[in-house]
Amino acid sequence: METLKQIASRLNGRVIISSEVKEEDIANLDTESLIGHIVSFFEGNEGIGILDKATLQKIINEMNEEKKPLEIEVNRSSDFKPEAKEIEAEIKVRESEIERTAGTTNDFVDYLNDRFKRISEMINNRSMANGRISSIEKLKEYTNGREATIVGMVFEKRVTKNGNIFVNLEDPTGTAKVIFMKSEAQQELYRNAKRIANDDIIAVSGKVSGPFFIANSLLWPDIPVHVRNAGSEDLAIGFISDTHVGSKLFMEKNFGLMLKWLNGEVDYRKDLAKKVKYLIIAGDLVDGIGVYPNQEKELVVPDIYKQYAMFFNFISSVPDYIHVFVLAGNHDAVQSTEPQPRLTKELINDFKMENVHLVTNPSYIKLHGVNVLAYHGTSLDSVIQNIPGCSYAKPEIAMAEVLKRRHLSPIYGGNKVLPTKKDSLVIDEVPDILHMGHIHKNGYLDYHGTLILNSGTWQSRTTFQIKQGHIPSPALLPVYEIKSANLTTLDFNAI
Repeated sequence: METLKQIASRLNGRVIISSEVKEEDIANLDTESLIGHIVSFFEGNEGIGILDKATLQKIINEMNEEKKPLEIEVNRSSDFKPEAKEIEAEIKVRESEIERTAGTTNDFVDYLNDRFKRISEMINNRSMANGRISSIEKLKEYTNGREATIVGMVFEKRVTKNGNIFVNLEDPTGTAKVIFMKSEAQQELYRNAKRIANDDIIAVSGKVSGPFFIANSLLWPDIPVHVRNAGSEDLAIGFISDTHVGSKLFMEKNFGLMLKWLNGEVDYRKDLAKKVKYLIIAGDLVDGIGVYPNQEKELVVPDIYKQYAMFFNFISSVPDYIHVFVLAGNHDAVQSTEPQPRLTKELINDFKMENVHLVTNPSYIKLHGVNVLAYHGTSLDSVIQNIPGCSYAKPEIAMAEVLKRRHLSPIYGGNKVLPTKKDSLVIDEVPDILHMGHIHKNGYLDYHGTLILNSGTWQSRTTFQIKQGHIPSPALLPVYEIKSANLTTLDFNAI
């Protein structure tokens, strides 16, 4: 336990600790949890907060209350007549292929070759200004000034002394030294070239200039502009992620309120609750054990099996006519390499409900013709760190970059990926909806006709997020009506 002086210094002057607060008042309290609760308590206040003895006691009471797992009692309202109950489900799931691999050099070569082959074919299907695509090896036969188009995987990118962007591209036949010139005439091309990341598979048109290839056009595989599919039935899908059951910061009361809303117990947008036929939960179901250093201090339930028992106890309160799709995230107790398999029987402890479907991460889930690509979103960390303009405050921007690259984990090595003969993270179907979590921040965007949707979290702000300056948006439930294509975000903080 840190001293009051140490805690005060970590509060960076945002909160002053009153002299009436003594060391014994904070004895045996977890420092990280206490600081997190102090910051949360004064968040939104104008000026500097004062932590006196009475305020400290309120915070301690909140901390003690959180240590008691909440039992949610849900009783379906007798006057609640949901339309969704009367309509048959239409479900088609395409899960990821989970292969066993030894992780040899050949496995990695096969994996990257499959990625290159499939994504380059997508590029070949898009029109390029300079026509037919040449192999990189073929460039050696071309004279200076000859125009060509090449497709390759980026294995190096840097800015030269002159400010030009140098990219090393590789295809199965060889490598090419590509230059994106910093010039007034090519400003847009130069801006786009800044967004190139390692392992991108791109097409470049340009001219041969000695050992270099001077670019005048750049193309990612991207998804086409399309019309989003609509369902014929007036039904809705709810999107959830990052519940983190077992954490002291899991917002049980808010999550329980959402479950009561699904059952018609809450007098709030009952018209929409009646339409909900599906829930998709995109990973980090529980907080897990040993995911990060000193995690045990953040847990109310330090037993992984009990965490899952609590999670499925909550899910058992979902009405049986609502189909629930559950996939894993990086906090869940399955292999951390992606694609991730379904939860095991040992974890779910014989839990069985016909309306609950365990699926791989990622999975395509087609509901009444509306195709949802559900993925936890662990790769968003590397996307945000490596592509300009992306941030944790706007996850939808990073998700658009993922669609542009037609790969759920485009920067190899950014997160753990299983090197299999077929790359299951290639986006080989254009989804109507791309659903992710992981970032703990809600975000929405229509990109070329695909609805990008990050469903946020049901965990309040962690000490790590406080240190990083990241402000999550917890307890928000996005609900999408498949017939009207209307998206509504319900706030279970405000009810």
